[in-house]
Amino acid sequence: MLIPTRARLALACLIIIVFTFGTSAVAQTAADTEPKTNPDLFRLERVPVEGGAELVTIQARLEGNTDTSENPQWVPLVSVLRDTLGDEKNQNDRLRYLWALTYTRPSFWQRVSGAVPFLYTRLGSNHTGGKYPPPLMDLAAPDRDVWNKVCWHALQLILLDPVGTPIRASSRSYQQNISDYRRSHVIQALSLLTLYQEMGNEKVFTEAESKEIQARLLLTDKTFGGLVDELKLPGFSERQATKAEDNRGHNWELLRQQAETNGLYFEPLVMPDGSSTHALLWIAKPDLKAMPVERFDGRFLSISNPWNDKRLQKWDGYSETRYFDPDHRRVEHVEPGITEVEMIPLALYGLDNPKIPALLVDFRDKHNPKRREMSRRVLQDVTKNILAVSQFGDLPYLLGRSVFDFVTGRRGMDINQPSRLKTYSQLKLLLSLNESLEPELRSEIADRIEILSLNPMENSVEAERKLARKQYEALLDYAKRPDGLPAKLLRDRRAEMTSFEHGKPAQMFFRIANVLTFGKYVHREEASDEMNGRIDIARQRAYHTLFLREVARSGSTAAHSANPEIAPKVEITWNLDDIRASLQFLAAHGSPQDGGAVEPTANIFSRTNDDETRRACLAALSQINSHKARNELLRISERKDLDDGLRTLSIQYLASRRATEPVGSNSNVGTGSPDR
Repeated sequence: MLIPTRARLALACLIIIVFTFGTSAVAQTAADTEPKTNPDLFRLERVPVEGGAELVTIQARLEGNTDTSENPQWVPLVSVLRDTLGDEKNQNDRLRYLWALTYTRPSFWQRVSGAVPFLYTRLGSNHTGGKYPPPLMDLAAPDRDVWNKVCWHALQLILLDPVGTPIRASSRSYQQNISDYRRSHVIQALSLLTLYQEMGNEKVFTEAESKEIQARLLLTDKTFGGLVDELKLPGFSERQATKAEDNRGHNWELLRQQAETNGLYFEPLVMPDGSSTHALLWIAKPDLKAMPVERFDGRFLSISNPWNDKRLQKWDGYSETRYFDPDHRRVEHVEPGITEVEMIPLALYGLDNPKIPALLVDFRDKHNPKRREMSRRVLQDVTKNILAVSQFGDLPYLLGRSVFDFVTGRRGMDINQPSRLKTYSQLKLLLSLNESLEPELRSEIADRIEILSLNPMENSVEAERKLARKQYEALLDYAKRPDGLPAKLLRDRRAEMTSFEHGKPAQMFFRIANVLTFGKYVHREEASDEMNGRIDIARQRAYHTLFLREVARSGSTAAHSANPEIAPKVEITWNLDDIRASLQFLAAHGSPQDGGAVEPTANIFSRTNDDETRRACLAALSQINSHKARNELLRISERKDLDDGLRTLSIQYLASRRATEPVGSNSNVGTGSPDR
């Protein structure tokens, strides 16, 4: 075949499709992109915990497992402790700890190596684990991570950085490695939970709980992510999912077009739920002789020219034999008229990176992806850890770095790009769950991605599987011991009681003490017989308050917030029975602590024409009886557009509350008095 010129590129591509079995892999892989449903991929285990809780664990049947123990394929991966208070109501449930069972405390030597500057390799794996696995995060107290990060950062700036370059470089390297190690397991846990939900397995969490977990895991990347309001979690989770889909679509098309331009084959790797987070590029061995390419455009591909690589002519690495029918469609068996083609893998890419496809595996140069990943880390370590230069403190560096980032980003150069940590962590999970990969190819990819890791604290894939089993056994033992998880659960409930017994000044003092001691000091109240009952009511109040806030927020713009009467009526989009149930609960159990429910309740009153719902709003405001709630009742009583019955009722509530109001109780939220 003649070498096509740029002017005849489109025609050449068409000829290639017809006579060389199709360079574009879109038609070839259409059947491969369908999700492979497998009801036996996951299983769920629930273990009751003494004191009114349950430990929920998702186990997966992993591929490529070399363990020869009994029932080897099932590996526990994620566990979540749900504090149910021992009843069937979900309004008072609280998600507590989340364990990624492959996540463990680094060994002593891993910690030492993690503190060595410019050590970008793994020296060994931790095969022993610990007495019980450390939780990846506390879903009920995400703000603790925020203040711990702030304290460690302040400690670094004030005490460690001024000591000298060796201490600064070592301490910063350690913090970077320990943070990346945790983040990689956060990504794997998030991917697994999302995959479990998408595949229609047994519902382990409610929709609200699922969005909360996903959002909290996603927010671990943000410095102040633990302070995000619960009401904003679903929206944040949805925006991040949309952003991820956009990145994948962008990188999919970018990589596919480059494959077509360069005469290569594009094949997406499909997760069990049908999503594609990674893709392979192949070259057909017959094309190396039949279709030499004059110019190889390696932009975005980050690999060397395969057309003049003599190693591919005598390739002794992994390859696959594939079969195509006369219509150039891939088939599985040899039949008359079927053409046999030997395919050689060139590279594997992650599609979730925000700018360009991230090269993860180069089958001809195993260190190529690592060098590109190291370019980002080396630049960061030299400037921050050695030279102590920052973008905000040095203007010439800021200008130079901005120009450099703009040029490399504009040209699609894989230098100093965002970290591959996310897509690398996803690939480790994909290799374990994807059944479509040939075992030999899976093993080849697994061996090569081990080289990509820059973190001395990381463990190998096989070590993580063994750790997961050991740590799950340790967690079950910890859950069954009276002095283990049940005792920890009781301590958490005693800490939860603090907000009932103390006002905001005292709570602030306890929080500062907790932050300054890096979480070692936690104020707890004494356990009592009525403790669980009070926690039950408080959690239900919080649940109904959050629901009312969501109702008031939906369909309401800034103009509607200023004038709720013109906002859409809540009965159009919500079930009034659910709204009334929440209002009636607050009318029975509300307290001045429920200041967050006042504005939504008043908003709902203005956005409904249902008389029963309006009366429930007035009863709830009366029961809350804070300064803000009484102001809302007063405002309602002065409205001329209301019927006399509602105005009279609001005046009666005001009069009754003023008569029982203690002297000096003029605060907005109250002082943390016990529930009524």
